[in-house]
Amino acid sequence: MGKTVLPGRPYPLGAKCRPEGTNFALYSEQATGVSLCFFDQAGKQTDCIALRERTAFVWHGLVKGIKPGQLYGYRVEGPWEPEKGLRFNASKLLVDPYAEGISGDVDWKGPVFPYDVGSGDDLKKDEQDSAAFMPKSVVVDHAFDWGDEQPMQRAVADSIIYEMHVRGFSKRNPAVPEKLRGTYAGLAHEASIAYLKKLGVTAVELLPVHHFVDQKYLVDRGLRNYWGYDTLGFFAPMSRYSSSGDQGQQVVEFKNMVKRLHEAEIEVILDVVYNHTCEGNEKGPMLSLKGVCNTTYYRTVQDQPRYYMDYTGTGNTLNVYHPQVLKLLMDSLRYWVSVMHVDGFRFDLAATLARELHDVNKLSAFFDTIHQDPVLANVKLIAEPWDVGEGGYQVGQFPVLWTEWNGRYRDTVRRFWKGDGGTLGDFAYRLTGSSDLYQSDGRRPYASINFVTAHDGFTLCDLMSYNDKHNEKNGDNNQDGENNNQSWNMGAEGPTDNPDINKLRERQTRNFLATLLLSQGVPMINGGDEFARSQCGNNNCYCQDNELTWFDWALDAPRERLMKFAGELIALRKAHPNLRRRKFFQDRQIRGSVVRDIAWYRADGQEATDENWTTEWNRSLAMMLNGKTLGVEDEDGRPVEDDSFLMLVNAADQGVEFTLPPPPNGNPWRMVMDTENVDDPFAQQDIGAKVIAGGRSMVLFSDGKKR
Repeated sequence: MGKTVLPGRPYPLGAKCRPEGTNFALYSEQATGVSLCFFDQAGKQTDCIALRERTAFVWHGLVKGIKPGQLYGYRVEGPWEPEKGLRFNASKLLVDPYAEGISGDVDWKGPVFPYDVGSGDDLKKDEQDSAAFMPKSVVVDHAFDWGDEQPMQRAVADSIIYEMHVRGFSKRNPAVPEKLRGTYAGLAHEASIAYLKKLGVTAVELLPVHHFVDQKYLVDRGLRNYWGYDTLGFFAPMSRYSSSGDQGQQVVEFKNMVKRLHEAEIEVILDVVYNHTCEGNEKGPMLSLKGVCNTTYYRTVQDQPRYYMDYTGTGNTLNVYHPQVLKLLMDSLRYWVSVMHVDGFRFDLAATLARELHDVNKLSAFFDTIHQDPVLANVKLIAEPWDVGEGGYQVGQFPVLWTEWNGRYRDTVRRFWKGDGGTLGDFAYRLTGSSDLYQSDGRRPYASINFVTAHDGFTLCDLMSYNDKHNEKNGDNNQDGENNNQSWNMGAEGPTDNPDINKLRERQTRNFLATLLLSQGVPMINGGDEFARSQCGNNNCYCQDNELTWFDWALDAPRERLMKFAGELIALRKAHPNLRRRKFFQDRQIRGSVVRDIAWYRADGQEATDENWTTEWNRSLAMMLNGKTLGVEDEDGRPVEDDSFLMLVNAADQGVEFTLPPPPNGNPWRMVMDTENVDDPFAQQDIGAKVIAGGRSMVLFSDGKKR
């Protein structure tokens, strides 16, 4: 029996449940017809009906009796004129761009390409039906008991971000029930949350959880898309990470994960990919947007619309300056905040989103729209400020409300601790919040998201264990991944039994973590670095969904010590506002006299001169932070004051004797941390007027009382 179709409404787009049925709405400017197809639980098509209402390019209809859990897809008719960028092919089932749930995977053995793959001619249309080989969209019920859960809106300056992978984090954790490992429920499990709480991080930044696909070339190699940077659906949580099912259950499980993390006062930030999709270029598959309206959703070459502009290195670039595409992305962002309750976003290759026509323009429509949006006004916005196009490296160039992954920080800190000469001045800028990048446009130190390692590249353990990348398992003859890693294996490529090398690696690991967590700005820890997680020298594990990337929770004594060190560092940072300032440094007037809020010293205890910053051989310095000069007030209007700190940094391979400068406020210095003491770096020690900072070490002093 055919289904009853009422006119319905053109907005909101997607599939929205109502008491009498479900309203479906799809935007396509160039389509000549749209059919809505329904499928049973086994994936067999049970009905296909035409949507006859068209309002402002939106094809819509309300289908009576359709309930949550229903599987569906679209077939879109229109001209097949690839030379003009028009690639309509009604034989190809399409995922709803606004699908809130997606069930199943792409089966690359089927005819999911719109052209004749055999000939390789993308101008020749393929008319085989793809439905049996395609994922299906899911009608979703959003009933959920959030209880008393409220957005935390923690200040960015107080954040400590932990970048992690939903699957990799718990997949091998024996404290998590086996059925839940590698899922949203696994991350929500009490063992996972207890660990994050003990470590002390304030937010998890999840690698992409928007529903994505495994590219054909990976499947052919027996690999999978692990990182998830090939989005199919901007509203649907990845069903692979659901322990409870993929026909709407994944949405409930994701919400429950967010709720549990919020109860533990941990925010959830999503790594989102709004610059491209999984459909590739003219030789790619037809899965969704390409078949809905190719010229609307993708940027094509102006004089040759058969081809795609590619600022991302993936084959296509979303056409963000088109109003409908901009609406798609904004609707997605609002959905994840208002419906799924996430706390912020990290935008992959964000420079692509700033491109109006070709040049990167930080006042593009995308950023203008976000800045005036009330739903997004209080969420965290983090840019990966580069893409692969000309002029795409834009660190320090994003709008005032944005924070940025600071690639300059990563590169400088790596080079400094490796022992490269001439890096001292740049290292000082990175320690103090990168004022050279962010101060002139009105931003604060917390605009800088500081990181030494991230998912893309070596882990921290591997940064000190390998001179070269070892990506052979990816199947690209070790040609993929970054070559310029600024890494140093310290005398042995990979694991070694040499105790001197291992001791140096332990010390260097602590130097990197201490630098990261004691720098002004916002620290981001690459998940697992706190206990020396290794990927065996693979610096591009995008396709390694296996034990190479899954966290190994069987920690030996050195890894346990490192994890304890990281937790104590985090606690130290959280306890002291002087280590996470909200304003850049400047001398301040206190009781009629000018008081220094930061000072730099040579090893002899005298203030550093210009020559000290430019001398090629100099690899040590001392930095003093005055705790009486924060320049901010608490909620009751009282000035915030804190301990003062003195940091000795020595990247030379030999120890350096420092004469300690006088404390700024009269209280004596006491040692807080010494990375040379890998067994007990926070041990309290008596100190005199002079202290030796060991080779490749960092020493921290405070003028506060012992707590």
